[in-house]
Amino acid sequence: MGDNDNRASLLPPWINNGENRKNGRPKEPWKGEFVKSIVYAGMDAIVTSFSLISSISAGHLSSVDVLVLGISNLVADGISMGFGDFMSSSTERDVAVKERSVTEWDVENHQSFQQQELIQRYQALGMNATDASTVVNIFAKYQDILVDEKMATEKGMVPLDQTDKPWKNGLVTFVAFLVFGCAPILAFIILIPFTNSDKIKFIGACVLSALALAILGIAKAKAAGQNYMVSAGITVFNGAIAGAAAYGIGWTLRNVAGLEE
Repeated sequence: MGDNDNRASLLPPWINNGENRKNGRPKEPWKGEFVKSIVYAGMDAIVTSFSLISSISAGHLSSVDVLVLGISNLVADGISMGFGDFMSSSTERDVAVKERSVTEWDVENHQSFQQQELIQRYQALGMNATDASTVVNIFAKYQDILVDEKMATEKGMVPLDQTDKPWKNGLVTFVAFLVFGCAPILAFIILIPFTNSDKIKFIGACVLSALALAILGIAKAKAAGQNYMVSAGITVFNGAIAGAAAYGIGWTLRNVAGLEE
């Protein structure tokens, strides 16, 4: 018993308190290949679609107008968002490839200077000169690793993922935009057999939009390791502000500015 106690006393406090530390370990973020594209496109789609419906409803246009304008706007914006994501991802990848080729040339032709820069970088981060030199000399034996380290420390770029395809990001963004952007419009379709009231349909659109935004807020919280309720609340609040602004503008243009049918 005494030996066990002595051994335990030699362990670091965080090991002695292992059980408490396990319970207090932060949650890992949700690792998904297309989480960013889905959350970003989904939130933009819901807010854009709901804002359009709000402005149309404030102008007292019919459900047919909502469906025609809403769906056509949704598809057009979805194509634009998907293509934009594809172009952005492609450009980012091309820039990374170009930067790596430049770094490779620098390492091949000015290796001593590049090593010295890296040593100074590590020293600036708190490493002593001897350790910094040792680490960089080891890296120098493996050119690809040295290039990766230069890219990460000096240019903030991680090694390219060869499996990453820009067209996939664009497609996911397009699909996510259409799926989540349909939420506000669905109310006008689902309620057709039950009521002819555009006001009730608009209320239904508000409910479905809030639900879709809450789901995306939770997904965002899971991806970032944040509080689910807070993230969902902020997301819904953001959509409510955008919708209210669109409704207010539509109402003003019709009733104050005199833009009536």
